[in-house]
Amino acid sequence: MDNATFRSNTVLSDVHLHCPNKRHLMVRLNTVGQPVFLSYFKLLWNTEDSSSEKDVREATTEREHPYGGGDVLCDKDGNNLKNERETNIEGVEALLDDDGDLEVVRRPRSASDLEAEDLLRDRVYPVILMKGGEDAFEEEQGGTCSDVVKIEHTMATPLEDVGKQVWRAAFLLADYILFQRDTFRCCSVLELGGGTGITSIIMGMVAKRVYCTDVGEDLLAMCEQNVALNKHLMEPGRGEVKVKELDWLKDEFCTDPEAPYSWSEEEIADLHDHCTVIMAADVFYDDDLTDALFRTLYRITHNLRNSCTVYIALEKRLNFTLRHMDVTCEAYSHFRNTLNDLENLQDGKMKYTVEPIKLDFCQFLVYERIEQLELWRIVAEQLT
Repeated sequence: MDNATFRSNTVLSDVHLHCPNKRHLMVRLNTVGQPVFLSYFKLLWNTEDSSSEKDVREATTEREHPYGGGDVLCDKDGNNLKNERETNIEGVEALLDDDGDLEVVRRPRSASDLEAEDLLRDRVYPVILMKGGEDAFEEEQGGTCSDVVKIEHTMATPLEDVGKQVWRAAFLLADYILFQRDTFRCCSVLELGGGTGITSIIMGMVAKRVYCTDVGEDLLAMCEQNVALNKHLMEPGRGEVKVKELDWLKDEFCTDPEAPYSWSEEEIADLHDHCTVIMAADVFYDDDLTDALFRTLYRITHNLRNSCTVYIALEKRLNFTLRHMDVTCEAYSHFRNTLNDLENLQDGKMKYTVEPIKLDFCQFLVYERIEQLELWRIVAEQLT
């Protein structure tokens, strides 16, 4: 399996295409026959110590625009790129073949360009993990137990299984948690649509207790495995992550003692009595599920003893639709409309205050913080 082959009816997270690891490791097949891969994500703890937020933003911009920024772009000889482009245009005629077709000569890549790409945007290919290979791979990454998050996940899944992949918005929310870790310290937290559990694991490093919820026994088993793989990260702060089933299409918690990820009455009471933070990352891709999530959000916040702050991270995804004959972002538009309805709710029971969060905080994980990423804060308060 040196190269992965993906069918056209599947979706693939960009995180898996350009991962900070040099390769993915296939460790097993899950109960539905999907390959499960193990990826290592290094935490950049020195981000705050060695550079300011501005430096991080400039570094990100530099990676995306290697020629720099500003009104005047200059090369190393002091001539701006405009002159270089004009020179190239003048020589176009000499690059035409006998039939008049343009022969494009690519710009030679410098050694520094190749070295930077090798560090930041390595291509990854799934390989089968042999006995003893995992430890060797960890040594290759140069990481230690305290700065590497191990995540099992699938790749190229059908839409209904996207929770088994790792998505950029989860990284964004994880960044914010680590940047504002004093805010979340010792909190009781609920994650809706936890997927592989990476955001709950990061939250478990600072919070007292995290209820990581989703649906599907296979997905929840993967999430529980990831929590176990990263238990060492949560031990210093004595954080705890509990994996539980929470179906947005149902009005009650699953309390069936025969169900593997059901809630006990004590856990439900603990959630209602102590939860002050709810979070969700990249769960807005289907309008019906969006409606169900907001209904669940209302029901839970209404039953909490304390006021609660909700953090929502998402990525706007543009798609061409035949209905509009244009590029649209329908799932995002529905999310914004529903969010607006929540803020304007006047039922005399709950008040929701909504505001966007600026993405000017440090990055603790390596990923592309593209302009389509957003982070929202919702403060939920009971009026009665």
